Amino acid sequence: MTAQDPIGVFDSGVGGLSVLREIRRELPGEHLLYVADSRYAPYGEQSEEVIARRALAITTFLVGQSAKAIVVACNTATGVAVDTLRSRFSVPVVAMEPAVKPAAQLSRSAVVGVLATSQTLSGPKFSKLLDAYGAHVKILLQPCPGLVEQVEKGDLSSQATRSLVERYVVPLLEQGADTLVLGCTHYPFVTPVIQAVAGPSVAIIDPSAAVARELGRRLQAGDLLLQNGRAGTERFWTSGEVAKIRALLGQFWTDGADVQSLPSSFLS
Repeated sequence: MTAQDPIGVFDSGVGGLSVLREIRRELPGEHLLYVADSRYAPYGEQSEEVIARRALAITTFLVGQSAKAIVVACNTATGVAVDTLRSRFSVPVVAMEPAVKPAAQLSRSAVVGVLATSQTLSGPKFSKLLDAYGAHVKILLQPCPGLVEQVEKGDLSSQATRSLVERYVVPLLEQGADTLVLGCTHYPFVTPVIQAVAGPSVAIIDPSAAVARELGRRLQAGDLLLQNGRAGTERFWTSGEVAKIRALLGQFWTDGADVQSLPSSFLS
């Protein structure tokens, strides 16, 4: 591995672009690789066996593309597969963690709501977070079925999306939550709707920027940080429909981004 090598990032779909966005802000000179595993989206509806298999296959692909570090830009994949990835690959593996700790510290009412997929909320890693930081704060868990699918359709502000957000957020507010944690990388794309429903006094915490900073620290520690003064590049792959992901990249990233199909050997 050298500093010139790229960083590999993956998610079940386009949600991880919220993390990629923060990585680009934090590390403007780095070359980035992104895989949207849209054929299997959302991971929250898949079995642990499928999620683990997909995480291993995509990481193998990215390492084969000379990735010097891997970012698991998906809370569900983190909960299921990150320990396996770290045991099998020598590159740094940086992963998501719902921001329960900072939310607990920030909350004035001592009531925190966590929006996430059912798979993330039921996992052992999340249980450890609750044990570690939930002693003096009431933590309300809210699975959000259907919300990932709205983002994957690029439907960020329709009445259907707002209705879903209201269904999940209003009960948390009624129980006194003054801080909401986005426990899925898709949800930052609907933050404006969440904020509109929750009101301006409710804090919304997205851990993506913290993940980008941790990636920078890991690269610095390994003497792998690229600092050549030039803008980095991005490359994109998907296991799903290329045209669909290209259109979503135009909405979430930039127009004209090139997307390639993930090689067939990494599709199953």
